[in-house]
Amino acid sequence: MRVTIETERLILRNVSPDDYQACFKWCGDPDVNRYLIYKLYEKAEDVKTWLESRNEDDPDNYDLGIVYRETGELIGMGGLVHKGDGLWVLGYNLRKDMWGKGIVLEAMNGIISHLRQNGKLRVVEGQFCKENVRSRRVMEKLGMSYYEDSSYVKADGSRVFEAETYRITYPD
Repeated sequence: MRVTIETERLILRNVSPDDYQACFKWCGDPDVNRYLIYKLYEKAEDVKTWLESRNEDDPDNYDLGIVYRETGELIGMGGLVHKGDGLWVLGYNLRKDMWGKGIVLEAMNGIISHLRQNGKLRVVEGQFCKENVRSRRVMEKLGMSYYEDSSYVKADGSRVFEAETYRITYPD
């Protein structure tokens, strides 16, 4: 969905193929990629190809770039994707030098607030590798709680992750 959402420290906006070099800073970082389903990008040009394939007009996709107001830099991406019946699944990634500053929490709260104000949101679900305590803390701070054990496989089949799924249901 083409949208801009502003929070105290962030501007959440659509990304374009022109953002490929900024995106490569986290898409090509093995530490950021450790628990992601997606492959580790080895060339910035491959990130550009991926960005060109995205449909920014999809009304069920609020996967936005995270711009840090203080510097104007694109530092990550995150958002929610509608899976039907009011269920939205969240995901995010952020440049490693920006970890631990509450940025993902602020970004996700901004997008969730936007979707709630527009009456589009009933349930938010997130999945994380059990080893990834940082993601567990983000989901807990978002008010989410344990829903079920789960697993996922890296897209290239190189690893199976034991995971947990967390959820929050909002009142109608």
